[in-house]
Amino acid sequence: MATIDLLNNDPRRKGENSSQGKTGVNALSRHPEKAHRPDNPIQRKPDWIRVKAPGSPGWKETQTIVKENGLVTVCEEAGCPNIGECWEKKHATFMIMGDTCTRACAFCNVKTGMPQPLDPHEPEYVATATAKLGLEHVVITSVDRDDLEDGGAEHFAQTIRAIRRASPKTTIEILTPDFLRKPGALEVVVKARPDVFNHNLETVPSNYLKVRPGARYFHSIRLLQQVKELDPTIFTKSGIMVGLGEERNEVLQLMDDLRSAEVDFITIGQYLQPSKKHHPIIKFVTPDEFKAYETIAYTKGFLMVCSSPLTRSSHHAGEDFARLKAAREAKARG
Repeated sequence: MATIDLLNNDPRRKGENSSQGKTGVNALSRHPEKAHRPDNPIQRKPDWIRVKAPGSPGWKETQTIVKENGLVTVCEEAGCPNIGECWEKKHATFMIMGDTCTRACAFCNVKTGMPQPLDPHEPEYVATATAKLGLEHVVITSVDRDDLEDGGAEHFAQTIRAIRRASPKTTIEILTPDFLRKPGALEVVVKARPDVFNHNLETVPSNYLKVRPGARYFHSIRLLQQVKELDPTIFTKSGIMVGLGEERNEVLQLMDDLRSAEVDFITIGQYLQPSKKHHPIIKFVTPDEFKAYETIAYTKGFLMVCSSPLTRSSHHAGEDFARLKAAREAKARG
């Protein structure tokens, strides 16, 4: 399912300019920690990365809904290449717990800083929006909230429960932070029983210090493994970006690590540089290389693999969930 990424309905953000594609003052105000880093020139995208500019009637209708409700979209802020396709279909991935992250990953365009307190009404707001939109499958994600004692685990659980009440037939996929040094947080989220638990590794372990310095690779692997230990019926999913300087054999080892944790679904997409202050693109991986990764991942035992230049973790999530269920059922039949 193509998806729209919607942040919470925060009136404080009405009228705020998007930083999509900007590399000057506005970009630096979003990422103060990157202000003194040297510029990394943004490379021209190859033909296989280019997408049709948004502007269809469906896209315009979605844009109107977003503006009228004072919503801010991750699609716009992150400059997602799939925005035209996703908005045309009016599907939604909600970002909860605000728009400000406590971490400063070198690849990410979500702004960094001290977040606002949680909105206690947000779970009900997300549930109401899910029901009004008639979503068959919804994805809930968040910023990292290292400032909270539980990393936002209870807020995730409340949101899942609210959606179940408001829209019982909707399947729920969550894309969580790593809950690093938050004992008991994972158990709270798993107990709420999402249908899919997604936590992205983002890149290979050798890149963590420069790309994802606030995270720990093997903690993330263990997190995904624990989900299966706590509730084997929940599908698990993880995604990475390529083009950050990783070696092919490192990607294959990462696949093995995910399969050791019994992860069902892997997504692999091309890293695209948000601004000159972000990590540079080391390589544009070709469509043939993505296809090869897909083939290898299936041979390693993943139930589902999405591997292409424009793959993103929530892109086509609904269709992928249906295929994921079918693959599990086929495997059970032998």
